[in-house]
Amino acid sequence: MTERNTQQDLRYTDHFGPRGPAVRGTVVVVPGRGETHDTYARLGKRLAADAYRVRVVDAARLDAEDPDGSLTRLGGRIADAVAGTADPDGAVVHPVILVGADTGAVAVAALLGREDGAAAAGLRPDAVVLAGLPARTTAPPSGGWDDELDVRTFCPAHRSTLTDDAAFGRGALDEVVPERLLAAAYASEADLPALILAGDADPLADRDALTRTAKSLPRARLSVVRDAHHDVLNDMQHRSVAAEIVTFLETLRNELVPLVTVESSAW
Repeated sequence: MTERNTQQDLRYTDHFGPRGPAVRGTVVVVPGRGETHDTYARLGKRLAADAYRVRVVDAARLDAEDPDGSLTRLGGRIADAVAGTADPDGAVVHPVILVGADTGAVAVAALLGREDGAAAAGLRPDAVVLAGLPARTTAPPSGGWDDELDVRTFCPAHRSTLTDDAAFGRGALDEVVPERLLAAAYASEADLPALILAGDADPLADRDALTRTAKSLPRARLSVVRDAHHDVLNDMQHRSVAAEIVTFLETLRNELVPLVTVESSAW
């Protein structure tokens, strides 16, 4: 079930699980450059089918002239979004996981890594998923819409979703990400379980930098998706990526102890 809230400054897309199962956690998705709520309808429905409460917020807006203010405002919006998922008794279902994509990932990582940044916003997530973190030195794509699609995804369904979405910001990947926020994202020392997702065919990614960041964090995993492009949550491998996220969520609920281990395998 999906509902859309269109109140001014409170625009969310909600995905609810099937009737019956208890909600297993709360997932808030923060889109990136050019992306809209529709960009994450497929992911939201898939996670909701596994009984996670999913809310998609508006894309992160990063102001190069006021990066700290950008983070503060985003933190407040995310905190409001999380609070708005509370049940009739006023309780938000934990664990609460933030999923950021592209500049959404930059903003979430920078916010959580900023001293007292998340706490000041009233934001206390239990874990984070960072997908498609752009490199600090990669030039934006050049060319037309087809070239941008090739950078983003090879999934025919997702390409159609982006093409048919009148609200999608074409050419948004040309927007320069504030260097200060990129540096903060890669240097983040947030003590939260983190799943970092990257496509090995993403021309905007810096795998070496992502590896260093993952190794510097106390509880982080870098998962690289074969043949995936920049929109790693929505490329051809979206089913496997969603499964990786669900595995992370279920492991998080089990104090980071894997629920499935392979003892013997011929492949």
